[in-house]
Amino acid sequence: MAEPLRTIGDHGIIGDLETVALVARDGTIDYLCWPALDSPTIFADLLDNGKGGAFEIKPQLDNPRHLQLYVPDTNVLITRFMAESGSAEVADFMPQPEARMRAGRCERGLIRRLTVTSGEVTFTVRCAPRFDYARHSPEVAATEGGVCFKGEELSLSLFASIPLDSHAAEATARFTLSKGESAWFVLGDSTMPPPDDALVSSLIEETIKAWRSWHDKSTYNGRWREHVLRSALALKLLTSARHGSIAAAATFSLPEALGSERNWDYRATWIRDASFTVYAFMRLGFVEEAEHFNQWVSARVAKCDRSSPLRIMYALDGSAMADESELPHLAGYAESRPLRIGNTAHAQTQLDIFGELLDSVYLSNKYGSAISHDGWEHVRTIVDHVIDHWQEPDAGIWEIRSKPRHFLHSRLMCWVALDRAIRLANKRSLGSPLLAWTETRDAIASDIWDNFRHPENGYFVQERGGTELDAALLMMPLVRFVSSSDPVWLKTLDAIGEQLCDDGLVYRYRGADGLEGEEGAFTTCTFWYVECLARAGRLQEAQMNLAKGLAYANHLSLFAEEVDVRGLPLGNFPQALSHLAFISAAYFLDRRLDPAYRPNWQP
Repeated sequence: MAEPLRTIGDHGIIGDLETVALVARDGTIDYLCWPALDSPTIFADLLDNGKGGAFEIKPQLDNPRHLQLYVPDTNVLITRFMAESGSAEVADFMPQPEARMRAGRCERGLIRRLTVTSGEVTFTVRCAPRFDYARHSPEVAATEGGVCFKGEELSLSLFASIPLDSHAAEATARFTLSKGESAWFVLGDSTMPPPDDALVSSLIEETIKAWRSWHDKSTYNGRWREHVLRSALALKLLTSARHGSIAAAATFSLPEALGSERNWDYRATWIRDASFTVYAFMRLGFVEEAEHFNQWVSARVAKCDRSSPLRIMYALDGSAMADESELPHLAGYAESRPLRIGNTAHAQTQLDIFGELLDSVYLSNKYGSAISHDGWEHVRTIVDHVIDHWQEPDAGIWEIRSKPRHFLHSRLMCWVALDRAIRLANKRSLGSPLLAWTETRDAIASDIWDNFRHPENGYFVQERGGTELDAALLMMPLVRFVSSSDPVWLKTLDAIGEQLCDDGLVYRYRGADGLEGEEGAFTTCTFWYVECLARAGRLQEAQMNLAKGLAYANHLSLFAEEVDVRGLPLGNFPQALSHLAFISAAYFLDRRLDPAYRPNWQP
């Protein structure tokens, strides 16, 4: 297994609310899908260095130190190169719609502005896009002020403030700047007119203003404010301004276990994330994002009926997620193959999604706009589906690719679906068969208490009749199925701590799941565990585990899907669910540690 040139955690993220780019600490952009986050890549060296495509900026400095930071309260990323002979920095950003409007620019673009901060520095720049997941190399032609990369279905323009040389499928430059001097590069669609110095400066200023304006809407003032709002900024980058959907992660096929087949495409929106998303944005004061996401979810629900139930995930535009296909021409991160695009799990039965969905509907009605008549009729259709199917086996929250089983978490969330529908009906005086719903809800609760307990130890277990644990059980007190101080739950929490935890890392489960390789600890579960500890009154443990969880973020406070035994990021990056779980844990722990703290939004 080859060591990757740049690790998953060695990256920051920038974006324009339509797509995102990953920028490595050495100044290389080695991952970017264009024009949308779920479009084919134009840069993918992260998945195959030297073949996937990259945009490199290399200063000729002796043993430079590389630093990265964001312009405070923004998603404008600064990468610094520091050496005894000189230093420089590159500002990377993609102007979001509001910034482009204020700057008088319609076209989207990736902008890189390089500035020497001390001494005199020579640079080499190489822009080598590889279209369609590196299956096609574009032709390069010189244009006024830059070059054009021409492909069969996509063409891009690269403009620069310094001369560019065009070669086979790439553009390069070599130049020297002294202290205070700058150079810029703008990559975008081929219809983009040439920019100038004034426009680039204006776009930087307006982008910073736009991000700070959004950041300042937050009502959160807790002790982890900087980390929480960095998580919010990362979530905003994964949000589609056009559709309102939120991608589960920015990337595809970054491995959950190095050298194994656990490589999935997360560039889609999971219904499961619905309640977590609504909770997070509303808690922090970003009500508009919560409502926009709910509108996207409502549009998916409106197309469902008993014969065509809700899917577990959708493409960002709301269409069906594509089935999996493989990219055998790419080596994969750390030679982890196969590389998959699309996600066949979209066809799985996962009964828990109805609970997460109706939890988000309930929260939106409690703290936002009242549900419409048609919306309530859709809720009733979902409840009917849950009543018809709650006793069936499924693939579960972790999308097990083996025989369906009776998972406790799925039963739990079916209970949530009924419970939240009943609460909403009572709160809004909505017509519903409350007696039948209540009987089913109570039957599910009895089934969980009677059939999902360890035969000897009595704590809750992953599946009916089993003995294994599952970190998804941590949701039980979080959705208020069981009291956080219930003796059976406390035994379950202790068992999870003993069997699934390792020094602040929490694994999803320990049993075989039909796939090769041993995956890392799941970042989301670490923060679920923190919140459960806090709810149980074990505040010192919760605070220590939260500190450890934060230490597993990268240098920019971004979380990957998983963490290996050395505490290094694994899996797709950054992952929305990890940031959502962190926000929830930090928010709740804040309240428990400081009784005088009174946030503007209460769950």
